[in-house]
This record gives sequence, C-alpha cells and structure tokens, in this order.
Amino acid sequence: MKPSKLFISFSLLLLTVFQPSNAAFLKDKKDSFYFKNDKQEIEILVKKLYEWVETKNSNNDFNPLANKKGDKYIGLDLNSHKKRLEELKKTNFFSQQFLDNYNKIALRIDSNLKTKKIEWLEGDLPPFGNDANPWCNCQDYPDNYWKTMTINHLKIENDKASFDWTWSWKGDFKYKVKTVKENGVWKIASLEGFDFNDFTKIY
Repeated sequence: MKPSKLFISFSLLLLTVFQPSNAAFLKDKKDSFYFKNDKQEIEILVKKLYEWVETKNSNNDFNPLANKKGDKYIGLDLNSHKKRLEELKKTNFFSQQFLDNYNKIALRIDSNLKTKKIEWLEGDLPPFGNDANPWCNCQDYPDNYWKTMTINHLKIENDKASFDWTWSWKGDFKYKVKTVKENGVWKIASLEGFDFNDFTKIY
C-alpha cells in the first residue's frame, strides 16, 4: 500500500518542526534533507570569512586623517570608519560584540592621536597593533589558505564557541577566534588580532 500524499506532507512537516536546535535544516539540489552540526557551521563561517577577507575586503581598517601639512596624522577619518563598520555589518559574519569592540578600538586610536598620547608620522608604521595584518596576525600566508585551513581545540558551550585555526604551511602558527550564536546563526565574536588591550596598547 502506497503512503498517501497527506501522510508524506505531514511527515515532512514534523521533520521540519522537530529538528535539533543545534543543527541547520537544509535542502540540497536533489531535494534530500540533511542536518549540519555546530562544528560544521563554524568551519563554514570561518572559511567564508577568510575568503571574504582575501577577495572582497576593502582593508579600510582605521584610516588616518592628516594635518594640513600632510606630514602627521592627527586622528582617524571617522566618516571612513562609519562606512567600514557598515561594510563589516553587511557581510553578516560579525556579531554585535565584534562590531562594538572594533568601534571601540577606532575611537581609542582617534582619541590617542588627538590628545597626542601617540604620534603617527606620514610614512611610518601605525603606532598601534603589532605591525602585522590583524586579520591573521601575519605578514605572509599561503595562497587561498581558507580552502585548507583547519580548526583546532574547538570548545562549544551553550551559544558560545572558542577555537584556533591554522593553515597548510608547516610551523606553529595558530590564530584564536571566538564565535557566538545570534538568532540561531553562528557569528564572529572576537578575533585575536583585534584584542582591544593589545591593539591600543601604548609603548
């Protein structure tokens, strides 16, 4: 006896309603259903993030504002910073926690320049950060590294996760990341290279 169309529809409805809370309910090209756990979702998030970082990112992090002579920076270009925040927000990769911290870093750098707690001459490296790319704490990297990056030491507790990632090059490189689930979606909560205290530290 063949199952009725009503029974099949009802079964699919139950499958949708009672899916596990830590899984994403998806449909592939063949209309078959499957689940992805939190670990897989986080791995996909990180790889998509770094594909964006290396292929679509404007890299307009903390653009400075020069004095009239053009020989010294006297603050940050806050209009450029607002546009940058919007760019980051539109990716849907970042949690509000990350965006707030990023904004806090910019405002501190701007204040330090305006009050002359730090000095930044035109042509010099920025007097903040660690002279490396904060997105990876690196100055060089493998081609298309997001395709082969691996996540290690993953710890998930409730709606928060922490881990580090590395790439295909040999060595002890690792980069720490925290994620948080917002409205059922994993997003970047913090990146090691954008730690507020380290990034804004005055030497």
